[in-house]
Order: sequence, then C-alpha cells, then structure tokens
Amino acid sequence: MGKTTGFLEYERQTPSECAPLERIKNWNEFSVPMSEEKLREQGARCMDCGTPFCHVGRLLSGMASGCPLHNLIPEWNDMVYKGNWEVALRRLHKTNNFPEFTGRVCPSPCEGACTVGYHGKPVTIKSIERAIVDRGFEEGWIVPEPPQHRTGKRVAVVGSGPSGLACAAQLNKAGHSVTVYERADRIGGLLTYGIPNMKLDKQTVQRRVDLLAAEGITFVTRTEIGKDLSAADLKAEFDAVVLCGGSTKARDLPIEGRELRGIHQAMEFLTLNTKSLLDSELADGEYISAAGKDVVVIGGGDTGTDCVATSIRHGCNSVVQLEIMPQSPLTRQANNPWPEWPKVLKVDYGQQEAAALYEADPRRYLVSTKRFVGDDGGHVQELHTVRIEWQRDAQGRMIPVEVPGSEEVLKAQLVLLALGFTGPENTVLDQLGVDRDERSNAKAEFGKQATNVEAVFTAGDMRRGQSLVVWAINEGRQAAREVDRYLTGSSNLP
Repeated sequence: MGKTTGFLEYERQTPSECAPLERIKNWNEFSVPMSEEKLREQGARCMDCGTPFCHVGRLLSGMASGCPLHNLIPEWNDMVYKGNWEVALRRLHKTNNFPEFTGRVCPSPCEGACTVGYHGKPVTIKSIERAIVDRGFEEGWIVPEPPQHRTGKRVAVVGSGPSGLACAAQLNKAGHSVTVYERADRIGGLLTYGIPNMKLDKQTVQRRVDLLAAEGITFVTRTEIGKDLSAADLKAEFDAVVLCGGSTKARDLPIEGRELRGIHQAMEFLTLNTKSLLDSELADGEYISAAGKDVVVIGGGDTGTDCVATSIRHGCNSVVQLEIMPQSPLTRQANNPWPEWPKVLKVDYGQQEAAALYEADPRRYLVSTKRFVGDDGGHVQELHTVRIEWQRDAQGRMIPVEVPGSEEVLKAQLVLLALGFTGPENTVLDQLGVDRDERSNAKAEFGKQATNVEAVFTAGDMRRGQSLVVWAINEGRQAAREVDRYLTGSSNLP
C-alpha cells in the first residue's frame, strides 16, 4: 500500500516541462521525465484506500469519475514504490492496452477521484502510468506476443483510433484473424492526426502499431469503407464487423460570413499540419499556415488549446481563444463535490505558451460570435462578437442573453472552429442499415456493443459520442469480448 505515511511525508510532484518560450521552437514532446527516486516517492503517496475511487470508472453528474478502464492503480503504484517495475507493467497492461497513450493525453479522471485529493493533492497517477510503460519499452519487456493458435474466424475493424486498436488487439489475443481498415494514409485515427505531436509523439503511436502488426494484425490504409470498399462486401467477407469510425462530423457555426476563406474546422487545421510535419517537416507547405496572421480560435476545449499551440509554433501574429461559457472557478465548488470530476480552471500548455509569448492568457469567456466580415477578395478579416450572460428562461433552462453595448470587433485572418462533434458520418451506417440513437450515434447497448444488424458491432465515439481516449479503449475491449462470445459461444477476454 505504498508507504504508510507517504501522503503525509511527500508533496505531490509532476514532471517538469521545457520552458514555454523554448518548446514553441519545435514540435517535440515537452514533458521532462521524473527520476526513479521521485517516481517512487510519488508511488509512496498511494494508500491503497479501503474504498478506492481512482479505478471506479463511472459517470457522476455526466462526467467520468475514476478510471473507465478500471486500472489497478493502487497495485502498480505500490510496485513502483517497491521498485518492482516489471510487475507494475504487467498489472498496468492487464486493463489498459495502450498506457503510453493515456499516460500522455488522458485528462486523468483517476486523479480527480483520488481519496488523497479529498483534502489535499491527489497522487500523481498519470505520470507514474507513463513512466511504467516507457520503461517497459526501454528495458525490452514489451515484445510481440502473437497468439499460439488461430480460431479460423475473421473480423474486420473499421477505424484505427483507440477503440479500433484496442478491439483489434483483444480479438487478436483470442486467436481471431483481424484486419483493421483506415481511410487515412497512417494508422492511429485521432491519435495520429487529431492530437499534435508535442502532446503525443507519432513515433510513440507507430511503435505500438508496429507491435500489433508483429502480433498478427493486418492494417489496411487509404481504404474508406462505404466508398473504396462497400460495407456489404466487407460484411460478406468477414465473420464479424466492428465499427469504430469515431464521431467525426464537426459542429459548424452557420452565421453571416461563414463562407469566407480563412475559416476552417479545427480538425482540418490539425490534421493537415501533422500530415505535413510527418511527410516533410512542413517543407511541402501542404497545410493551413498561421504564420504572420491574427488567429481566433472559437472553442475552449482541448482541441481549441491544440489549435492555439499549433498556431504559435507556426509564428502567428496573435491568438485569441473565445469561449461561450464562463471561466471555471479556481477551486471545487459545493455543487461539484469529490469524487466528481473537478470542474476547476485549467491552464493548459497552449495557454501557458500564449501567456509567455504575448503576456496574457488568450482566453476570453462569455463571448458569442455574431458574424464574420471579409475583404473585397472574400477572405475573413474580422469577427464581430458580443458578450453574453447565462440566464434561466421560463422553463428553467439556461440560455445565453446578450449584454447590451458589449459588441467588439476582433482582427482575424485565420479562424479555427473547435466546437466539438455532432456524431458519426453516415456512409457506413446507412449502407449496413444500422439503427441510430437520438444523437445520431450507432445504437448499441453499452457493454453488449451489438447493433441491430447481425454480426455487426460498434465501439468508441461512434457509439457513445465524442468522449475520452480511456472510454474508447474501454469500449473497444468490451466489443472484442462480445465479438469473441458471438463467434465462439464464450469468451475469456476481460
């Protein structure tokens, strides 16, 4: 259980980072690994609570509380404290196929539910998780483990994001022959093209993909199911199909001037940037450049932050990030008790970099964009905005109300829309005749993952809507278990 008095003796520490003004000069990951001594101290803070909430993984008030993968956090924290790193790795991999991804990009609902955080600062779970798996690769403990026997059953997985990769990995372990189809030119889905390199180095993604390929999984890129290969032909060729295409229909902002050039969806901006970076170190110019431009990012989530950081690395003239919601409080409020996800102000890497470069946080809260204005050539030049207040209407619903006299004009030659996603694309679902839920997602019961179409299953954001990487991995694992049960009559997959 770590050290009996560890949480009293040691303060919470997280890895240091390269200085903002230095790291914006490149696209490298900027977190500096902690020493083994410091990691063992942080592991010592974990008390293996009588009722641990860190690995519960349930929804409270609509938000994840604890790890959706049910990671055995107290166990591998204790192993790190004792120096048993290889055992810690085995316990970590027991529930999580890709801890090198979650250890970098997960927002850590485990830490939000940590019992030590009830009165103090939570255990540094995410950093320990990353350190365990990174050491596993460095020491050569992580090697291909192909199944000893094949079942003769063939499964197609559509989409190579975290849910698709997790599903494929588990099905392969069960001995089924798995083919993963990806429409992009590289495997990884949003892990590759949706998350910038400075948050998740693409060599880290490729390392895991290469491992999965060595274990026997077949990857097919540049093939869009429903266009390059019909969904019906795919279903006829395989014993089962798992749809893991994600929630990729971006929410738009249909206001006056939306047709102007220079207004782009965030994922278009981020995807083209990463592809050009991987293809040519940006030498080919096949990306949307923010260099020398006044950039406005509309949307306050992680994707918006990624747009801010990417624009800064391009050499933008300025960057502003607009949020329609109010600023979060600095500490937990009474209506947001532990172990709920803490809705407190987060200053992420993009805001840190903007503050260091421009001497101000780029975010502006409670702002609504009214219209875009362009020049004679049809290129955006301005945003006209107004401040809003959230008030309750006659039915008790919170609605935005404009504040009179608060109009403002912002310069912008590049506008990036980071407003989230509204659901999956229709092509594959329509061709297969898959039922939808009220939010247009593929309809399937959580934990069962089966659609209304025989032998067709679904997992990840395509089923649950835009969500976290850990939920995607969780769903991919559950889908694999249900497919295995469908094909063989039973399953030993977790």
